[in-house]
Amino acid sequence: MHELGIVTHVMKTVKEVGREQNLTRVSAVTLEVGEVSGVVFDYLESCWKWSVNRADAGILRDSVLRCQILPGVSVCEDCRKTYATVQHGKTCPYCGGESTFLVSGNELNIKEIEGV
Repeated sequence: MHELGIVTHVMKTVKEVGREQNLTRVSAVTLEVGEVSGVVFDYLESCWKWSVNRADAGILRDSVLRCQILPGVSVCEDCRKTYATVQHGKTCPYCGGESTFLVSGNELNIKEIEGV
């Protein structure tokens, strides 16, 4: 389960930003998560809830995690069209080409930190 490692890293980064911005409390964190990133959302949410209820959660204590899903998009090198990766995999639905590559949907970004 790499979700716990992700949560640990996100929390560390948010705490650093919080210190830089003189925040005393973070109420919510919004992540952008690619649909083909391999992240299991239920596990991510469970790890977050467990982590923000620990004594060492600091300014993140009881904060909420929000996730926005970024769609997986691939491009075909043969016809140069983009398409939904999850729906069609590695085969271009327009020309049947297999020279395709992922252009988005594998990200994991901290989009927003809400705090005071």
